[in-house]
Amino acid sequence: MTAKQIDADIFKAYDIRGIVDVSLTKDSAELIGRALATEAIKKKVTKIAVGRDGRLSGPILAASLIQGITACGIDVVDVGMVATPMLYFAAIEHCQGSGIMITGSHNPPEYNGFKMMLGGSTLSGQDIQDLRVAIDTNQLAADADKTGTVNKLPIAAEYMHYIANHIQLKRPMKIIIDAGNGVAGAYAGDLYRAIGCEVTEMFCEVDGHFPNHHPDPAKPANLQDLIEQLKNSDAEIGLAFDGDGDRLGVVTKDGQIIYPDRQLMLFAADVLARNPNAKVIYDVKSTRLLKPWIEQNGGIAIMSKTGHSFIKAAIKETGALLAGEMSGHVFFKERWLGFDDGLYAGARLLEILSAHRDPSAILNGLPQGISTPELNITVPTGQSGHQIIAELARTAQFSEEIERITIDGLRVEFKDGFGLMRASNTTPVLVLRFEADNQQALDRIIAQFKAVIAQKPELHWH
Repeated sequence: MTAKQIDADIFKAYDIRGIVDVSLTKDSAELIGRALATEAIKKKVTKIAVGRDGRLSGPILAASLIQGITACGIDVVDVGMVATPMLYFAAIEHCQGSGIMITGSHNPPEYNGFKMMLGGSTLSGQDIQDLRVAIDTNQLAADADKTGTVNKLPIAAEYMHYIANHIQLKRPMKIIIDAGNGVAGAYAGDLYRAIGCEVTEMFCEVDGHFPNHHPDPAKPANLQDLIEQLKNSDAEIGLAFDGDGDRLGVVTKDGQIIYPDRQLMLFAADVLARNPNAKVIYDVKSTRLLKPWIEQNGGIAIMSKTGHSFIKAAIKETGALLAGEMSGHVFFKERWLGFDDGLYAGARLLEILSAHRDPSAILNGLPQGISTPELNITVPTGQSGHQIIAELARTAQFSEEIERITIDGLRVEFKDGFGLMRASNTTPVLVLRFEADNQQALDRIIAQFKAVIAQKPELHWH
């Protein structure tokens, strides 16, 4: 395969991702392995952990990726089929903070891709584009005199022991988990039993066809089976996971979905009780009720761009002990290693809730405004979403505007709500989200943003 045959579109903002055998082939996986090994040599990294989720294409892509890495003389620690956070754990504990996870996350079954960290830093943005340039210009390390070794390392027992060692439930709990046939299903039940839960498992057989529902807890439709099962059982709480186990969905006994920005409130109060003045990071899509909550609990609230790699960079820069984003990634630096982990976040949630007789009442009692789900507007072919948002933000006028935040798109704060419009970093859409104290305020804020979007007639707001 010549370098020119690699598809430039698979190099995304936070990862490499494409349709298997179309834009992402086993040949391109080998070239990506070589490019990563070339970077590793520059960073004096000598071994890289490699893991994969439960997708059908995982084993073939893993073999090709490993071939590319070892050809350049870098050793591989193969952790097999694991959740993404388990790969991160192996990378930090065994491989100088270097690891590659082969995962399509919550994308449809025909997709797969790579999440990458080298020398303790998650690759994103320009780092990922640099890999593409290295491949295109053939600036790859030559075959080494000595091929790198491949050692298999089953990581599950060590990972679970690490968690069970410091998570203390105040009482046993009955829970239901729904893994949507993603890879978290292979491990979540055992983990929660190890910390003292009675666990009912739903869709925990790993199946890359995802036969029951899509493994994306951010979408309410994917939580309906869990809500129904919870209603008809004596379990207290429901947990759901995405395809690779780095995001958590939470459902109460009475069927309420506790979105990640409200989960973060509970986690913040817990962390800040032990660490006054700690910093807590949240993304630009989160509720405006989060900042005052963090401050009332004695913490310092920091808003960040959306995207797990941006959040990780902000944690490094600020020394924050906790971070989270609306999509469901939660990062604990207190008592844990600082990466996003849906399985671990679930354990921390259960630890907090086990101190209460009625967990649903605690969760439902967290501050809440009226909000819209994420609304998407398709970006016309050939146009840049980031450019469209920048142009609209320059001319946008809002009545009763209190603050304008432009760290990631345009977020406008009002006395009774907020509106956000930003360009997605992963798909060609504009993302909008609104929240307010009441329906009247919500309608007023949405109407103002609609008027701004209408300046570009090629954008269709459904």
